[in-house]
Amino acid sequence: PQWPPLCLCRTVAAEVRKQVSRERSGSPSSSRRCSSSLGVPLTEVVEPLDFEDVLLSRPPDAEPGPLRDLVEFPADDLELLLQPRECRTTEPGIPKDEKLDAQVRAAVEMYIEDWVIVHRRYQYLSAAYSPVTTETQRERQKGLPRQVFEQDASGDERSGPEDSNDSRRGSGSPEDTPRSSGASSIFDLRNLTADSLLPSLLERAAPEDVDRRNESLRRQHRPPALLTLYPAPDEDEAVERCSRPEPPREHFGQRILVKCLSLKFEIEIEPIFGILALYDVREKKKISENFYFDLNSDSIKGLLRAHGTHPAISTLARSAIFSVTYPSPDIFLVIKLEKVLQQGDISECCEPYMVMKEVDTAKNKEKLEKLRLAAEQFCTRLGRYRMPFAWTAVHLANIVSSAGQLDRDSDSEGERRPAWTDRRRRGPQDRASSGDDACSFSGFRPATLTVTNFFKQEAERLSDEDLFKFLADMRRPSSLLRRLRPVTAQLKIDISPAPENPHFCLSPELLHIKPYPDPRGRPTKEILEFPAREVYAPHTSYRNLLYVYPHSLNFSSRQGSVRNLAVRVQYMTGEDPSQALPVIFGKSSCSEFTREAFTPVVYHNKSPEFYEEFKLHLPACVTENHHLLFTFYHVSCQPRPGTALETPVGFTWIPLLQHGRLRTGPFCLPVSVDQPPPSYSVLTPDVALPGMRWVDGHKGVFSVELTAVSSVHPQDPHLDKFFTLVHVLEEGAFPFRLKDAVLSEGNVEQELRASLAALRLASPEPLVAFSHHVLDKLVRLVVRPPIISGQIVNLGRGAFEAMAHVVSLVHRSLEAAQDARGHCPQLAAYIHYAFRLPGTEPSLPDGAPPVTVQAATLARGSGRPISLYLARSKSISSSNPDLAVAPGSVDDEVSRILASKLLHEELALQWVVSSSAVREAILQHAWFFFQLMVKSMALHLLLGQRLDTPRKLRFPGRFLDDITALVGSVGLEVITRVHKDVELAERLNASLAFFLSDLLSLVDRGFVFSLVRAHYKQVATRLQSSPNPAALLTLRMEFTRILCSHEHYVTLNLPCCPLSPPASPSPSVSSTTSQSSTFSSQAPDPKVTSMFELSGPFRQQHFLAGLLLTELALALEPEAEGAFLLHKKAISAVHSLLCGHDTDPRYAEATVKACVAELYLPLLSIARDTLPRLHDFAEGPGQRSRLASMLDSDTEGEGDIVGTINPSVAMAIAGGPLAPGSRASISQGPPTASRAGCALSAESSRTLLACVLWVLKNAEPALLQRWATDLTLPQLGRLLDLLYLCLAAFEYKGKKAFERINSLTFKKSLDMKARLEEAILGTIGARQEMVRRSRERSPFGNPENVRWRKSVTHWKQTSDRVDKTKDEMEHEALVEGNLATEASLVVLDTLEIIVQTVMLSEARESVLGAVLKVVLYSLGSAQSALFLQHGLATQRALVSKFPELLFEEDTELCADLCLRLLRHCGSRISTIRTHASASLYLLMRQNFEIGHNFARVKMQVTMSLSSLVGTTQNFSEEHLRRSLKTILTYAEEDVGLRDSTFAEQVQDLMFNLHMILTDTVKMKEHQEDPEMLIDLMYRIARGYQGSPDLRLTWLQNMAGKHAELGNHAEAAQCMVHAAALVAEYLALLEDHRHLPVGCVSFQNISSNVLEESAISDDILSPDEEGFCSGKHFTELGLVGLLEQAAGYFTMGGLYEAVNEVYKNLIPILEAHRDYKKLAAVHGKLQEAFTKIMHQLQRVFGTYFRVGFYGARFGDLDEQEFVYKEPSITKLAEISHRLEEFYTERFGDDVVEIIKDSNPVDKSKLDAQKAYIQITYVEPYFDTYELKDRVTYFDRNYGLRTFLFCTPFTPDGRAHGELPEQHKRKTLLSTDHAFPYIKTRIRVCHREETVLTPVEVAIEDMQKKTRELAFATEQDPPDAKMLQMVLQGSVGPTVNQGPLEVAQVFLAEIPEDPKLFRHHNKLRLCFKDFCKKCEDALRKNKALIGPDQKEYHRELERNYCRLREALQPLLTQRLPQLLAPTPPGLRNSLNRASFRKADL
Repeated sequence: PQWPPLCLCRTVAAEVRKQVSRERSGSPSSSRRCSSSLGVPLTEVVEPLDFEDVLLSRPPDAEPGPLRDLVEFPADDLELLLQPRECRTTEPGIPKDEKLDAQVRAAVEMYIEDWVIVHRRYQYLSAAYSPVTTETQRERQKGLPRQVFEQDASGDERSGPEDSNDSRRGSGSPEDTPRSSGASSIFDLRNLTADSLLPSLLERAAPEDVDRRNESLRRQHRPPALLTLYPAPDEDEAVERCSRPEPPREHFGQRILVKCLSLKFEIEIEPIFGILALYDVREKKKISENFYFDLNSDSIKGLLRAHGTHPAISTLARSAIFSVTYPSPDIFLVIKLEKVLQQGDISECCEPYMVMKEVDTAKNKEKLEKLRLAAEQFCTRLGRYRMPFAWTAVHLANIVSSAGQLDRDSDSEGERRPAWTDRRRRGPQDRASSGDDACSFSGFRPATLTVTNFFKQEAERLSDEDLFKFLADMRRPSSLLRRLRPVTAQLKIDISPAPENPHFCLSPELLHIKPYPDPRGRPTKEILEFPAREVYAPHTSYRNLLYVYPHSLNFSSRQGSVRNLAVRVQYMTGEDPSQALPVIFGKSSCSEFTREAFTPVVYHNKSPEFYEEFKLHLPACVTENHHLLFTFYHVSCQPRPGTALETPVGFTWIPLLQHGRLRTGPFCLPVSVDQPPPSYSVLTPDVALPGMRWVDGHKGVFSVELTAVSSVHPQDPHLDKFFTLVHVLEEGAFPFRLKDAVLSEGNVEQELRASLAALRLASPEPLVAFSHHVLDKLVRLVVRPPIISGQIVNLGRGAFEAMAHVVSLVHRSLEAAQDARGHCPQLAAYIHYAFRLPGTEPSLPDGAPPVTVQAATLARGSGRPISLYLARSKSISSSNPDLAVAPGSVDDEVSRILASKLLHEELALQWVVSSSAVREAILQHAWFFFQLMVKSMALHLLLGQRLDTPRKLRFPGRFLDDITALVGSVGLEVITRVHKDVELAERLNASLAFFLSDLLSLVDRGFVFSLVRAHYKQVATRLQSSPNPAALLTLRMEFTRILCSHEHYVTLNLPCCPLSPPASPSPSVSSTTSQSSTFSSQAPDPKVTSMFELSGPFRQQHFLAGLLLTELALALEPEAEGAFLLHKKAISAVHSLLCGHDTDPRYAEATVKACVAELYLPLLSIARDTLPRLHDFAEGPGQRSRLASMLDSDTEGEGDIVGTINPSVAMAIAGGPLAPGSRASISQGPPTASRAGCALSAESSRTLLACVLWVLKNAEPALLQRWATDLTLPQLGRLLDLLYLCLAAFEYKGKKAFERINSLTFKKSLDMKARLEEAILGTIGARQEMVRRSRERSPFGNPENVRWRKSVTHWKQTSDRVDKTKDEMEHEALVEGNLATEASLVVLDTLEIIVQTVMLSEARESVLGAVLKVVLYSLGSAQSALFLQHGLATQRALVSKFPELLFEEDTELCADLCLRLLRHCGSRISTIRTHASASLYLLMRQNFEIGHNFARVKMQVTMSLSSLVGTTQNFSEEHLRRSLKTILTYAEEDVGLRDSTFAEQVQDLMFNLHMILTDTVKMKEHQEDPEMLIDLMYRIARGYQGSPDLRLTWLQNMAGKHAELGNHAEAAQCMVHAAALVAEYLALLEDHRHLPVGCVSFQNISSNVLEESAISDDILSPDEEGFCSGKHFTELGLVGLLEQAAGYFTMGGLYEAVNEVYKNLIPILEAHRDYKKLAAVHGKLQEAFTKIMHQLQRVFGTYFRVGFYGARFGDLDEQEFVYKEPSITKLAEISHRLEEFYTERFGDDVVEIIKDSNPVDKSKLDAQKAYIQITYVEPYFDTYELKDRVTYFDRNYGLRTFLFCTPFTPDGRAHGELPEQHKRKTLLSTDHAFPYIKTRIRVCHREETVLTPVEVAIEDMQKKTRELAFATEQDPPDAKMLQMVLQGSVGPTVNQGPLEVAQVFLAEIPEDPKLFRHHNKLRLCFKDFCKKCEDALRKNKALIGPDQKEYHRELERNYCRLREALQPLLTQRLPQLLAPTPPGLRNSLNRASFRKADL
């Protein structure tokens, strides 16, 4: 709709100038920041109320229930959970023996303790933990009802058969009967069925009841949560998002399951044993322990019976699970095979396997038998020794890739996020080659391999180095190994990704892993990984394994028979052989643990290499005596008598503990020839003991390596030393030996301090692995300072610094795994699960006091009094100088109690006083210390049962002071670092916010608010000087957002209690009263007002909500910095909170939600004031402040001119520059208007509007009503504008839209569009645009260095898929539909509230007008059936309450409403039709009741109908017809108006509409047929006889169409009619002499004009009805129309008519003294007259009669028309044109042209065909007419009668001899005179006359005579013409010439007296003829030259002959003529000419 132009008149230009200049100079009044009405400016934070006091002072007034719960945190808010630690194995696997030393005991305890979790019971409800995401939204959207929309409804929802589609094309249906009367339409409208009627529509009820009923209906079935229907909040903005850390778990890489299925050689003679392990070629590292398998058959195994104990089930495993943390294409699965030792080297032993084939078994029977026997002997004798046999390798990458990745991207691990996936995210820069990335061992398809080729082992090349060379070679295409002869065999193995929880699994310690259903099942072994690179993961379970790798032995210099060498390993606890422990793991098919193990033997090799791996289970307590003993044997393979099987040939050993540290690493040991001496085990073999013999002179000849995998021994010197010292202190076992030094009580302190400082040097892998231990010990040192020789040693600071460094190191190692906030998940898990206060054993707080563990060093056994520890009144801190207790004076126990500190207090203190270096480390990871403090505080409260104490007394004041100082300093760091190190500033900012948020659950909340306020102030002071304020604002925004994500956010805002107005008359009150409100006589209620504004009281009481909304208000200020980004952030924060409230079960009840909504009421004012900068969804020429401008009467007090005057207009008045091409909407005003500010993007605007709707939906209606009462008019106007915009923003786009465009791309493009516009309009320079773009990416410039910003990471791209599935689209459309419906309903509810408010006010008209406009807009946009029912109900209520709105004010609203209602009457959906027709009916009734007719509605409806049918493409007339019928039905059933004419008038209107409808629909069909089209347009114009505006429009339409077709005369006629119409109305209105007196004045131009006067006064009383309001209905309009008419006449060459037109125009111009125009007019007249004189040959048109016959023609069947065609159109042309046109329409062979002009006999025609008869006709005039029609123009203008003649003879031929030649003359009279406003006019009367041959002769003679006379009298004379005529008249050769005629008819006197008359007449004609011939000859003689004299004489001679021949015939006298005639006859013969009867 067009909105009214802005009224400038009320605001004087000078005022505007002042205002604008003031704004440009930025005076204070222009900005809301400083507006006085708010009391405290928004940029300052108000002092919040003291939360705890308020709660105490306000007794809870509500009943217990959800509302009461809002007042205070629930009692069970905090609880302590002890969660048993998850154990993977069925048994804990923890050492049982009691003699554990302190360190082991501490470790063991740590691995079995429960987790201690401080649980905030309701935290899961916070947005941080259960955010609203697209997924959760989708879940909640299930079960939405489908809304029905017109644009989705397909055409098949047709109702009723009345419009079967074919009747349109043909014309068989009754609708198409001729429309001579309305009868037919009445007939078929009656036969329709009506839609269902609304039951109570006709009852008259009180408006209040109607409203009540409407409201209760609107309330039904509404979705409870509005925002569930809106897209989820933007993930990128969710800074508050947290997740509980995963509990610490054991680390695994990607797991592969390898199953060994079978191993088969060509010959089967002996047992073969397999070893599997993984090797990484690139890292040159073995990356897993060995897996031993045995696939021998039982019979073969039987050969070893002599040696085997019963094999343990764990050694029978055939499948293994390998873990790979760093998958790479260089990993091989290496399979080594061994067999029992036998005589001969490896090659010999392999020979039979390579030579013999299975197929030759029969052939080689004897050989095999021999081999078997030999094997049996070896097994029996050497069964305990092995020898290397063969090996092969499988390249894993091939398996994984060839098996094909099922799903490359998915991490099949689910919960586990191993380090490698995190690595992958870091990009390739930290890799040696990027090839790794391609490799992933998860999610490939399982594969079964058959390995056929094995390579035999080579004795010289058994070491791992050689193996790596082989493997590297294997990958080459020309591998050397390929050339070797292989050992053929078949090994089948399965390789697949390991399942999630495999059954029957054993851990590397052989413990059963859950689930283990049956201990007898064959197990799968988990194989321990030796990761290729460091893996950083804390230990979570007890593991203590030692691996021994003998590498090589060199006995080449050892004398004696030492060839077949075997090495035996034993783990000794003492030196006695019996002290070997059974801790060596068995291999395959043997016992689980053994006391000794041997390496395989290489035959006849004095310096063998080994590939053996021994795996040992380290005892929990390793002491100084424990050592590994290696014994070297020579094994004799041949049984020689007298030689032992094995001979010991050397000994060596490794002591396992040295200075309390486990010894690991490579060793090169000397070997002693003799048995070592007693007590050797304390020394190393390197010590040369006296009297011992050594191989090779005590050189190192045996190379061996030890590796420990232990969660008890850190294997790092710094950690070892730290743990040892701490444990020494705990045990108090002085003196203690540490390496070479001896620790005494004296020097232990400095050692400890040094050790603390040295922790930062520890290597990262063990540090992370033991991080829990280290942190526990450090915490313990802080909280329980050790007492050394009776003195408290304060290590607080050292321990704190050490903690900072440890945390820092751990972070650095785990950088890849950090989450978006830079938290290290492992440390977070430590705090959440593992951290506990030392010394307290938490028990669940059920009233029993927590048990305390006795400190090991307490001298007495009694437990420490708890109260002293927990509830002591004064904390004694090491920094406290007033420590009254003299050290040492009290006994140890008391001093220890005094010395114990509270961790959180100590942390805060140490942090505040820390030095800069340490502070830097802490700031980097502040979150850790904050969280540690919070958990410590929570434990302190929970364990001390202090939760019942008032919050103000829970913590001592000094601690709170430290916190204040701490928050201040960290806040300052955030502010100062924001420009240097953004990432850190962001992290610190978030950590600080989370810390404060956590404190809200623990301490005095007022105190926390004061901290927040202090922080805000700090930021505010910094903002002024900041180079990039947007960055700071962004941080503050995020800070606020995190604070507001607290789960008790609502409670923290003190909801549900009225605002207390400030005590003094603060500025806010005085200023609000100053502007008296619109609707209430008394001053507005300050309480209500302050609830809806960001007033002081509001911000004080609702502190957090106040902060959030203030942020929003400031971000939305026009001058705000970095607007785009901040808009989005601020709006997103509010949106996310509201979404949270919507999904929160605590606020599900409406009353509670209303309370919550109160916290957001100022949002309405904020949005209202931001209106000009919101994205204009209702794209249109209209203003943004459409309604505000209407209402802004004289309230200039607001200083709000710019809100109502388009700023660019204002600028222009003020003389400011105007932005070129700026759109006329406020947001795109010129850049200079300071108020314009930065427009919001479409997305932000839409979200903001969604939030506004949320508030309107959930707030208490009564409250909204009170608020609306206090609004000033312009404010109310803007509120309505806001509602208008909401409707536009959420309008449903239709399913098609979803298919076309993905919402994501859509959002982006809208934003881009907004940006482009800005750039084009020049609001933003190109440079700024670039800056802004980079800032948008990250508010801090360059995003590249911001690694963890979510928006930059790569994995987000998946969310941008554009191809959605059909279901997704369906779902989206469903949700959108529901959103559109709900949004519109909320707007409707609000409008109803506003109407209630306005009822009593004096300004109600304007407001109601605006309200109605919004209602109309809602009815006009695409809405669901559900909404329309309610919307129309509201509209009906409005109209019935305030009819004057429509019927007295301007017509626009009425017109609009009629259009909307009609459109819905034509809906395909029946419920919409039902309501729309009801509304329309009531509208008529209402109008009727006011003035006893409803002319206005009649007219508007009629007008609307035509515009509707004209403009809508897919308009469905059949549905509209049903609605018309429904309205008729209402009229018939309306008892109240039975006695009036109402029903009748309704009926007339309906039939008229129905007719127009039918015509307009046809018009569309006849687009191609100009005549038919014009006819229809004409008929429609006729239908509008009652509404002049419309008739005028259609006349103009017709004129346009005619002009287009070149029919200028007709176009001119249309304009004349239009002018006549206007003249009629002007005459009705005022009686001016100079105006035409209505139509009559135009009669001279055209006789047809009189039809324009058909309007009677009863229909029209122009003065009151505001009718004819169009611009044409003025004198000026009339002048315009007349000028156009004159123009068209001139173009058509009808100059005479031009004169007539100007005759009417000149008086008007004269009256107006418009001499300029008069001059022009007279000039045009002169031209016209000149042309009349000079243009002799004007041609005006040719006329044809066209008759249509045949049912195919529908309306036209049996109709006759006179067609006016352009002049000189031949009959053939029109005939061809019509034939072609109708053939195209009906198809070939259907149309026939009837060639003759005879009457058509319909019975003889083919019913299937269409016939057309065309005849040329001539205008016909009676004689008396000819007197007036003198000129050629006269005879071609105003033609009504036409003539055509048809010659015939009695025998049927057309022509015959003269005596029988008859002629039929047909006279046709048309309805109107040509030229008319259409080119074909129906024939309304026809008269036929048959002429006898005599009469034919008379006519011929008269014609000839006339021709002669004409030729003679022509002036100037034309000799040629004259001679032609003469020749034809007197020439002798003329057949049937005059002479013959005379001879036939005049020769004898007729017998019949009736014919005498004709005889006589013919005779007279001949006389006249002769006379004329004579005149002509005379004339000719005068004209000819001498050359023609002879010719003339010839003519004269012929004439004389003719005259002589005629003479006798002409002289005969008729006898009767002499007798007198009776009078009657005289009259009957008086018809001298065929004068037609007056028709």
